[in-house]
Amino acid sequence: MADDTTTLEAEFLFELTAEVAMARHQVIKNGPQGSRVAATVTGGTFEGPRLRGTVVPPGGDWVTNRADGTFKLDVRLLLNTDDGASILMTYTGVGRPGDGASELRTAPLFETGDERYSWLNGVQAVGVGRAVPGSVTYRVYALR
Repeated sequence: MADDTTTLEAEFLFELTAEVAMARHQVIKNGPQGSRVAATVTGGTFEGPRLRGTVVPPGGDWVTNRADGTFKLDVRLLLNTDDGASILMTYTGVGRPGDGASELRTAPLFETGDERYSWLNGVQAVGVGRAVPGSVTYRVYALR
């Protein structure tokens, strides 16, 4: 039986802002799962207590617009830390359009071969974000 008193504990990892090239996207209309938009991520930054750096190309978001007005995210980003590590950040999630901005909820995973950041390989994260034309900003937390 489920325990309704369970709470989730999380540690703040970083805030990430990614720049999205609005003019450089591809659209696949009316596919079997909805219309898809492939958007190019052109850069950005991230910063938190244990890591900081830049978002570097290539990166992108393969968005599926769903019939109920929500959209599914499928994102791949490359993060370069300010001390030279490379980290792949992938995530899926759900977005809801709002007044002037979309609300986003995601589940990031990380991959790196750099021993200084190998602890990220075992992290399941959650991201809470907002998207406006041309950029997206997330606060990313590691579940404990």
